Amino acid sequence: MNELEKKSFSSFLTLYLVSSAVFILLLGNWYYNAQKNAIENEVYYKLIHLADKISGRIINAQMKSTVLTLPYEEGYEYELIPTIDAKKYKEDYFEKGGYKVLISASPQEHLDIAYVIVKTQSYFNKLRSLQLLVLLVVGVALVLVGFVSFFLARLFMKPLRSRVEQIENFIQDVSHELNTPITVLKMSASRGMKKKVYDEKIFQNISISTKQLESIYKSLAFLNFKQETPPAELVKLKDTVEDTLRYYTELIDAKHIKIVTELEDVTLSMVPSRAELLFSNLLSNAIKYSMPETTITMKLTKEYFIIIDEGMGIKESKLQEIFEIYKRDSSLAGGFGVGLSIVKQICDTYDIRVEVKSELDKGSSFKLYFYLK
Repeated sequence: MNELEKKSFSSFLTLYLVSSAVFILLLGNWYYNAQKNAIENEVYYKLIHLADKISGRIINAQMKSTVLTLPYEEGYEYELIPTIDAKKYKEDYFEKGGYKVLISASPQEHLDIAYVIVKTQSYFNKLRSLQLLVLLVVGVALVLVGFVSFFLARLFMKPLRSRVEQIENFIQDVSHELNTPITVLKMSASRGMKKKVYDEKIFQNISISTKQLESIYKSLAFLNFKQETPPAELVKLKDTVEDTLRYYTELIDAKHIKIVTELEDVTLSMVPSRAELLFSNLLSNAIKYSMPETTITMKLTKEYFIIIDEGMGIKESKLQEIFEIYKRDSSLAGGFGVGLSIVKQICDTYDIRVEVKSELDKGSSFKLYFYLK
Protein backbone atom coordinates (compact mmCIF):
# COMPACT_ATOMS: atom_id res chain seq x y z
CA MET A 1 0.00 0.00 0.00
CA ASN A 2 1.12 3.55 -0.67
CA GLU A 3 0.81 6.29 1.95
CA LEU A 4 -2.61 7.45 0.72
CA GLU A 5 -3.98 3.90 0.83
CA LYS A 6 -2.52 3.31 4.29
CA LYS A 7 -4.11 6.54 5.52
CA SER A 8 -7.49 5.60 4.01
CA PHE A 9 -7.25 2.08 5.45
CA SER A 10 -6.36 3.39 8.92
CA SER A 11 -9.10 6.04 8.84
CA PHE A 12 -11.77 3.54 7.81
CA LEU A 13 -10.57 0.96 10.35
CA THR A 14 -10.41 3.51 13.18
CA LEU A 15 -13.81 4.99 12.38
CA TYR A 16 -15.44 1.55 12.16
CA LEU A 17 -13.75 0.29 15.34
CA VAL A 18 -14.54 3.40 17.40
CA SER A 19 -18.18 3.63 16.25
CA SER A 20 -18.70 -0.12 16.76
CA ALA A 21 -16.99 -0.05 20.17
CA VAL A 22 -19.15 2.88 21.30
CA PHE A 23 -22.29 1.08 20.11
CA ILE A 24 -21.28 -2.19 21.83
CA LEU A 25 -20.39 -0.38 25.07
CA LEU A 26 -23.67 1.53 25.06
CA LEU A 27 -25.56 -1.68 24.36
CA GLY A 28 -23.61 -3.48 27.10
CA ASN A 29 -24.29 -0.66 29.55
CA TRP A 30 -28.01 -0.68 28.71
CA TYR A 31 -28.20 -4.47 29.16
CA TYR A 32 -26.24 -4.30 32.43
CA ASN A 33 -28.50 -1.61 33.91
CA ALA A 34 -31.64 -3.41 32.76
CA GLN A 35 -30.50 -6.70 34.31
CA LYS A 36 -29.29 -4.94 37.44
CA ASN A 37 -32.75 -3.43 37.95
CA ALA A 38 -34.32 -6.81 37.30
CA ILE A 39 -32.07 -8.44 39.95
CA GLU A 40 -32.83 -5.58 42.37
CA ASN A 41 -36.57 -6.10 41.94
CA GLU A 42 -36.25 -9.87 42.20
CA VAL A 43 -34.29 -9.67 45.47
CA TYR A 44 -36.59 -6.98 46.92
CA TYR A 45 -39.77 -8.92 46.26
CA LYS A 46 -38.11 -12.14 47.47
CA LEU A 47 -37.26 -10.41 50.79
CA ILE A 48 -40.84 -9.12 51.12
CA HIS A 49 -42.18 -12.60 50.38
CA LEU A 50 -39.95 -14.18 53.05
CA ALA A 51 -40.80 -11.48 55.59
CA ASP A 52 -44.52 -12.06 54.98
CA LYS A 53 -44.03 -15.83 55.15
CA ILE A 54 -42.23 -15.58 58.51
CA SER A 55 -44.83 -13.11 59.84
CA GLY A 56 -47.59 -15.53 58.81
CA ARG A 57 -45.97 -18.29 60.83
CA ILE A 58 -45.58 -15.95 63.83
CA ILE A 59 -49.25 -14.97 63.73
CA ASN A 60 -50.33 -18.58 63.19
CA ALA A 61 -48.19 -19.81 66.13
CA GLN A 62 -49.77 -17.27 68.49
CA MET A 63 -53.32 -17.97 67.36
CA LYS A 64 -52.93 -21.74 67.55
CA SER A 65 -50.54 -21.77 70.51
CA THR A 66 -48.01 -23.85 68.59
CA VAL A 67 -44.23 -23.81 68.47
CA LEU A 68 -42.84 -21.25 66.05
CA THR A 69 -40.70 -22.72 63.27
CA LEU A 70 -38.97 -20.52 60.75
CA PRO A 71 -38.62 -21.54 57.09
CA TYR A 72 -35.17 -22.20 55.67
CA GLU A 73 -34.10 -20.40 52.52
CA GLU A 74 -30.56 -20.91 51.31
CA GLY A 75 -28.67 -17.65 51.03
CA TYR A 76 -31.09 -15.74 53.29
CA GLU A 77 -30.77 -14.85 57.00
CA TYR A 78 -33.52 -13.81 59.48
CA GLU A 79 -33.69 -11.85 62.69
CA LEU A 80 -36.75 -11.27 64.91
CA ILE A 81 -36.93 -8.00 66.83
CA PRO A 82 -38.97 -8.12 70.08
CA THR A 83 -41.41 -5.35 70.93
CA ILE A 84 -39.15 -4.14 73.71
CA ASP A 85 -36.50 -3.14 71.15
CA ALA A 86 -38.93 -1.81 68.55
CA LYS A 87 -37.97 1.82 69.09
CA LYS A 88 -34.56 1.21 67.56
CA TYR A 89 -36.02 0.10 64.23
CA LYS A 90 -38.43 1.17 61.52
CA GLU A 91 -39.63 -0.37 58.26
CA ASP A 92 -36.89 0.05 55.68
CA TYR A 93 -35.02 -1.45 52.73
CA PHE A 94 -31.29 -0.80 52.33
CA GLU A 95 -27.90 -2.35 51.79
CA LYS A 96 -25.22 -2.68 54.43
CA GLY A 97 -22.02 -4.69 54.80
CA GLY A 98 -22.51 -6.59 51.55
CA TYR A 99 -26.16 -7.44 52.34
CA LYS A 100 -29.51 -6.32 51.05
CA VAL A 101 -31.62 -5.80 54.19
CA LEU A 102 -35.42 -5.55 54.59
CA ILE A 103 -37.06 -4.56 57.89
CA SER A 104 -40.75 -5.48 57.93
CA ALA A 105 -43.39 -4.73 60.62
CA SER A 106 -45.74 -7.40 59.28
CA PRO A 107 -45.66 -9.57 62.53
CA GLN A 108 -47.79 -6.78 64.12
CA GLU A 109 -46.38 -7.58 67.60
CA HIS A 110 -47.71 -11.14 67.66
CA LEU A 111 -45.61 -13.22 70.06
CA ASP A 112 -44.20 -9.82 71.11
CA ILE A 113 -42.28 -9.62 67.85
CA ALA A 114 -42.38 -6.11 66.33
CA TYR A 115 -40.11 -6.52 63.28
CA VAL A 116 -38.73 -9.21 61.01
CA ILE A 117 -35.33 -8.52 59.48
CA VAL A 118 -34.49 -10.49 56.35
CA LYS A 119 -31.13 -10.09 54.61
CA THR A 120 -29.17 -11.70 51.79
CA GLN A 121 -25.92 -11.47 49.85
CA SER A 122 -27.45 -13.01 46.72
CA TYR A 123 -27.98 -9.58 45.11
CA PHE A 124 -24.26 -8.82 45.12
CA ASN A 125 -23.35 -12.36 44.05
CA LYS A 126 -25.74 -12.14 41.10
CA LEU A 127 -24.46 -8.63 40.30
CA ARG A 128 -20.85 -9.87 40.17
CA SER A 129 -21.89 -12.74 37.90
CA LEU A 130 -23.74 -10.26 35.68
CA GLN A 131 -20.71 -7.97 35.53
CA LEU A 132 -18.43 -10.85 34.53
CA LEU A 133 -20.95 -11.99 31.89
CA VAL A 134 -21.31 -8.48 30.40
CA LEU A 135 -17.53 -7.94 30.39
CA LEU A 136 -17.01 -11.31 28.71
CA VAL A 137 -19.68 -10.72 26.07
CA VAL A 138 -18.51 -7.15 25.40
CA GLY A 139 -14.89 -8.31 25.20
CA VAL A 140 -15.72 -11.12 22.76
CA ALA A 141 -17.91 -8.72 20.72
CA LEU A 142 -15.08 -6.17 20.53
CA VAL A 143 -12.62 -8.84 19.38
CA LEU A 144 -15.08 -10.08 16.75
CA VAL A 145 -15.73 -6.51 15.62
CA GLY A 146 -11.98 -6.03 15.37
CA PHE A 147 -11.66 -8.99 13.01
CA VAL A 148 -14.77 -7.98 11.04
CA SER A 149 -13.62 -4.36 10.76
CA PHE A 150 -10.21 -5.46 9.51
CA PHE A 151 -11.86 -7.74 6.95
CA LEU A 152 -14.29 -4.99 5.87
CA ALA A 153 -11.47 -2.47 5.66
CA ARG A 154 -9.56 -4.81 3.35
CA LEU A 155 -12.75 -5.37 1.36
CA PHE A 156 -13.35 -1.62 1.26
CA MET A 157 -9.79 -1.02 0.06
CA LYS A 158 -9.93 -3.68 -2.65
CA PRO A 159 -11.83 -1.65 -5.29
CA LEU A 160 -9.93 1.46 -4.23
CA ARG A 161 -6.64 -0.40 -4.65
CA SER A 162 -7.79 -1.68 -8.03
CA ARG A 163 -8.71 1.85 -9.09
CA VAL A 164 -5.40 3.23 -7.83
CA GLU A 165 -3.53 0.57 -9.80
CA GLN A 166 -5.55 1.44 -12.88
CA ILE A 167 -4.79 5.13 -12.46
CA GLU A 168 -1.09 4.41 -11.84
CA ASN A 169 -0.97 2.25 -14.97
CA PHE A 170 -2.93 4.92 -16.84
CA ILE A 171 -0.42 7.59 -15.85
CA GLN A 172 2.47 5.34 -16.90
CA ASP A 173 0.77 4.58 -20.23
CA VAL A 174 -0.01 8.24 -20.89
CA SER A 175 3.59 9.13 -20.06
CA HIS A 176 4.78 6.46 -22.48
CA GLU A 177 2.31 7.47 -25.19
CA LEU A 178 3.32 11.12 -24.88
CA ASN A 179 7.01 10.31 -24.77
CA THR A 180 7.01 8.54 -28.16
CA PRO A 181 5.59 11.37 -30.34
CA ILE A 182 7.48 14.01 -28.35
CA THR A 183 10.75 12.15 -28.96
CA VAL A 184 9.94 11.83 -32.68
CA LEU A 185 9.10 15.53 -32.87
CA LYS A 186 12.37 16.49 -31.19
CA MET A 187 14.44 14.19 -33.42
CA SER A 188 12.63 15.24 -36.61
CA ALA A 189 12.94 18.92 -35.77
CA SER A 190 16.62 18.46 -34.97
CA ARG A 191 17.24 16.60 -38.24
CA GLY A 192 15.32 19.22 -40.22
CA MET A 193 17.37 22.02 -38.70
CA LYS A 194 20.64 20.23 -39.46
CA LYS A 195 19.70 19.47 -43.09
CA LYS A 196 18.33 22.97 -43.69
CA VAL A 197 16.35 21.55 -46.59
CA TYR A 198 12.81 20.20 -47.05
CA ASP A 199 12.59 16.47 -46.26
CA GLU A 200 9.17 14.86 -46.82
CA LYS A 201 9.90 11.98 -44.43
CA ILE A 202 10.80 14.36 -41.60
CA PHE A 203 7.64 16.41 -42.05
CA GLN A 204 5.56 13.23 -42.27
CA ASN A 205 6.97 12.09 -38.90
CA ILE A 206 6.25 15.51 -37.44
CA SER A 207 2.68 15.40 -38.76
CA ILE A 208 2.04 11.88 -37.43
CA SER A 209 3.49 12.70 -34.00
CA THR A 210 1.54 15.95 -33.76
CA LYS A 211 -1.70 14.17 -34.57
CA GLN A 212 -0.93 11.47 -32.01
CA LEU A 213 -0.49 14.17 -29.39
CA GLU A 214 -3.70 15.88 -30.49
CA SER A 215 -5.58 12.56 -30.30
CA ILE A 216 -4.32 11.97 -26.77
CA TYR A 217 -5.30 15.53 -25.82
CA LYS A 218 -8.85 15.12 -27.19
CA SER A 219 -9.32 11.84 -25.31
CA LEU A 220 -8.09 13.35 -22.06
CA ALA A 221 -10.25 16.44 -22.60
CA PHE A 222 -13.32 14.21 -23.03
CA LEU A 223 -12.57 12.54 -19.69
CA ASN A 224 -12.74 15.92 -17.97
CA PHE A 225 -16.19 15.49 -16.42
CA LYS A 226 -16.40 19.15 -15.38
CA GLN A 227 -16.61 20.36 -18.96
CA GLU A 228 -19.97 21.46 -20.30
CA THR A 229 -21.48 19.50 -23.20
CA PRO A 230 -21.94 21.67 -26.31
CA PRO A 231 -25.35 21.70 -28.03
CA ALA A 232 -26.12 18.94 -30.57
CA GLU A 233 -26.25 19.68 -34.29
CA LEU A 234 -27.16 17.77 -37.44
CA VAL A 235 -23.88 16.08 -38.35
CA LYS A 236 -23.14 14.62 -41.78
CA LEU A 237 -21.50 11.35 -40.75
CA LYS A 238 -20.07 10.65 -44.20
CA ASP A 239 -18.11 13.92 -44.08
CA THR A 240 -16.92 13.14 -40.55
CA VAL A 241 -15.66 9.68 -41.55
CA GLU A 242 -13.87 11.08 -44.62
CA ASP A 243 -12.28 13.86 -42.53
CA THR A 244 -11.11 11.23 -40.04
CA LEU A 245 -9.56 9.19 -42.87
CA ARG A 246 -7.71 12.24 -44.17
CA TYR A 247 -6.53 13.01 -40.64
CA TYR A 248 -4.88 9.60 -40.32
CA THR A 249 -3.55 9.46 -43.91
CA GLU A 250 0.13 9.62 -42.92
CA LEU A 251 -0.27 6.90 -40.28
CA ILE A 252 -2.22 4.71 -42.70
CA ASP A 253 0.42 5.18 -45.40
CA ALA A 254 3.25 4.54 -42.93
CA LYS A 255 1.81 1.07 -42.18
CA HIS A 256 0.84 0.47 -45.84
CA ILE A 257 -2.75 -0.24 -44.85
CA LYS A 258 -5.40 -0.41 -47.56
CA ILE A 259 -8.67 1.38 -46.82
CA VAL A 260 -11.91 0.18 -48.42
CA THR A 261 -14.97 2.38 -47.91
CA GLU A 262 -18.65 2.33 -48.81
CA LEU A 263 -20.24 5.45 -47.38
CA GLU A 264 -23.80 6.72 -47.73
CA ASP A 265 -25.08 10.15 -46.81
CA VAL A 266 -26.30 9.90 -43.21
CA THR A 267 -27.28 12.74 -40.89
CA LEU A 268 -27.41 12.34 -37.12
CA SER A 269 -28.13 14.86 -34.36
CA MET A 270 -25.14 14.96 -32.03
CA VAL A 271 -22.28 17.19 -30.90
CA PRO A 272 -19.85 17.46 -33.86
CA SER A 273 -16.76 17.04 -31.68
CA ARG A 274 -18.28 13.86 -30.21
CA ALA A 275 -18.87 12.46 -33.70
CA GLU A 276 -15.25 13.22 -34.64
CA LEU A 277 -13.99 11.59 -31.43
CA LEU A 278 -16.22 8.54 -32.00
CA PHE A 279 -14.92 7.73 -35.50
CA SER A 280 -11.39 8.87 -34.66
CA ASN A 281 -11.11 6.39 -31.79
CA LEU A 282 -12.58 3.54 -33.85
CA LEU A 283 -10.23 4.19 -36.79
CA SER A 284 -7.11 4.82 -34.69
CA ASN A 285 -7.86 1.64 -32.74
CA ALA A 286 -8.17 -0.34 -35.99
CA ILE A 287 -4.91 1.15 -37.35
CA LYS A 288 -3.09 0.56 -34.06
CA TYR A 289 -3.95 -3.14 -33.90
CA SER A 290 -3.59 -3.87 -37.63
CA MET A 291 -0.50 -5.43 -39.09
CA PRO A 292 1.25 -3.69 -42.05
CA GLU A 293 -0.04 -4.59 -45.54
CA THR A 294 -3.57 -5.39 -44.25
CA THR A 295 -6.99 -3.94 -45.06
CA ILE A 296 -9.45 -1.87 -43.06
CA THR A 297 -13.02 -1.83 -44.35
CA MET A 298 -15.61 0.79 -43.43
CA LYS A 299 -19.27 0.89 -44.40
CA LEU A 300 -21.82 3.57 -43.51
CA THR A 301 -25.56 3.21 -44.11
CA LYS A 302 -28.63 4.83 -42.62
CA GLU A 303 -28.96 1.84 -40.26
CA TYR A 304 -25.38 1.27 -39.15
CA PHE A 305 -21.65 1.99 -39.40
CA ILE A 306 -19.14 -0.87 -39.39
CA ILE A 307 -15.36 -0.90 -39.33
CA ILE A 308 -13.49 -4.17 -39.91
CA ASP A 309 -9.76 -4.70 -39.48
CA GLU A 310 -7.42 -7.64 -40.06
CA GLY A 311 -5.49 -7.14 -36.86
CA MET A 312 -4.54 -9.33 -33.92
CA GLY A 313 -8.13 -9.75 -32.69
CA ILE A 314 -9.49 -9.97 -29.16
CA LYS A 315 -9.93 -12.99 -26.91
CA GLU A 316 -13.57 -13.93 -26.44
CA SER A 317 -13.14 -13.80 -22.66
CA LYS A 318 -12.01 -10.18 -22.94
CA LEU A 319 -14.84 -8.90 -25.15
CA GLN A 320 -16.95 -7.87 -22.16
CA GLU A 321 -14.10 -5.81 -20.69
CA ILE A 322 -12.86 -3.81 -23.69
CA PHE A 323 -15.23 -0.89 -23.03
CA GLU A 324 -14.12 -0.50 -19.43
CA ILE A 325 -11.93 2.51 -18.84
CA TYR A 326 -8.19 1.80 -18.48
CA LYS A 327 -8.72 -1.74 -19.83
CA ARG A 328 -6.51 -2.95 -22.68
CA ASP A 329 -6.65 -6.33 -24.35
CA SER A 330 -2.99 -6.14 -25.29
CA SER A 331 -0.03 -3.92 -24.49
CA LEU A 332 1.72 -4.76 -27.76
CA ALA A 333 0.25 -1.80 -29.64
CA GLY A 334 0.46 0.79 -26.89
CA GLY A 335 -2.45 2.97 -25.88
CA PHE A 336 -3.77 3.68 -22.42
CA GLY A 337 -7.19 2.04 -22.38
CA VAL A 338 -9.62 4.94 -22.78
CA GLY A 339 -10.42 4.92 -26.52
CA LEU A 340 -13.10 2.24 -26.55
CA SER A 341 -14.47 3.47 -23.22
CA ILE A 342 -15.00 6.87 -24.85
CA VAL A 343 -16.64 5.16 -27.85
CA LYS A 344 -19.09 3.37 -25.51
CA GLN A 345 -19.87 6.53 -23.55
CA ILE A 346 -20.64 8.48 -26.73
CA CYS A 347 -22.78 5.64 -28.11
CA ASP A 348 -24.74 5.39 -24.86
CA THR A 349 -25.35 9.15 -24.92
CA TYR A 350 -26.89 9.00 -28.40
CA ASP A 351 -28.67 5.63 -28.13
CA ILE A 352 -26.26 3.91 -30.50
CA ARG A 353 -25.94 0.17 -29.96
CA VAL A 354 -22.45 -1.30 -30.31
CA GLU A 355 -21.84 -4.83 -31.52
CA VAL A 356 -18.32 -6.32 -31.39
CA LYS A 357 -17.09 -9.44 -33.12
CA SER A 358 -13.50 -10.63 -33.03
CA GLU A 359 -11.30 -13.61 -33.71
CA LEU A 360 -7.71 -13.98 -32.60
CA ASP A 361 -5.12 -13.37 -35.34
CA LYS A 362 -7.90 -12.62 -37.85
CA GLY A 363 -9.27 -9.26 -36.81
CA SER A 364 -12.18 -7.43 -35.25
CA SER A 365 -15.32 -5.60 -36.30
CA PHE A 366 -17.19 -2.82 -34.52
CA LYS A 367 -20.74 -2.20 -35.69
CA LEU A 368 -22.76 0.82 -34.57
CA TYR A 369 -26.55 0.64 -35.00
CA PHE A 370 -28.29 4.01 -35.36
CA TYR A 371 -31.82 4.64 -34.15
CA LEU A 372 -32.74 7.48 -36.47
CA LYS A 373 -35.97 9.34 -35.78
